[in-house]
Amino acid sequence: TFIAALSIALSLSEVVQNSSRGVPIDALFIDEGFGSLDQETLQKAMQVLEEIGENRLVGVISHIEEMKATIRQQLVIKKTGNGRSQVKVSV
Repeated sequence: TFIAALSIALSLSEVVQNSSRGVPIDALFIDEGFGSLDQETLQKAMQVLEEIGENRLVGVISHIEEMKATIRQQLVIKKTGNGRSQVKVSV
């Protein structure tokens, strides 16, 4: 499941962080996967990512509308046609 994969990714992130010989790894990016979660599990996952975000940058790529209310800073990318996209920054 996505939660198991997310747990493994977060654990591996910590292992890499601890074995990087003092080189900080200040970012974590997660691409999709949230669509398979029920509302309660989605809220728990977002809470964990928010806690992790206190110490490092957390980037999330998702199409889940409910996440917009939780994520304060956003890059919203919309296709405008002819192979182009528009980027909107929300802070």
